Amino acid sequence: MNRVALILMASIFFAATVHAGSGLVNVKSNHSVNETADRLEKILKTKGMKVFNRIDHSAGAKGVGIALRPTQLLVFGNPKVGAPLMQCSQSIAIDLPQKALIWEDEKGIVWLTYNDPQALADRHGIDGCKEVLAKVRAALGNFATAATAP
Repeated sequence: MNRVALILMASIFFAATVHAGSGLVNVKSNHSVNETADRLEKILKTKGMKVFNRIDHSAGAKGVGIALRPTQLLVFGNPKVGAPLMQCSQSIAIDLPQKALIWEDEKGIVWLTYNDPQALADRHGIDGCKEVLAKVRAALGNFATAATAP
């Protein structure tokens, strides 16, 4: 891929990505909640990640008579990445495995949201592990972009 194409792809990703002050990264999707979740699940499995669970919160809410816009959560990970983070700070295990929330807002816009790895590092006082954190940040960004792109 040439340099111009890489710059264009990065521009598109960052234009559709919102870093909230809460330590969450929100990526706007071009697909429905279900399709975005399906795409993400397929990408994760292709990349060797284990998908531990897929939770349909809106279906659960419907089961108790509560209306909730489409909302799904994927729980996924890979011990090759998570274990080194836990070696840096074992308390990060409370935030692992990784999670991706795919949800529809009140305007009908679909978002893929995940924890910013730096926010998790800050939360758990991780000083070091920069290489692992950079890999996690890049991987999550790539997964989100692939799942949400047209």
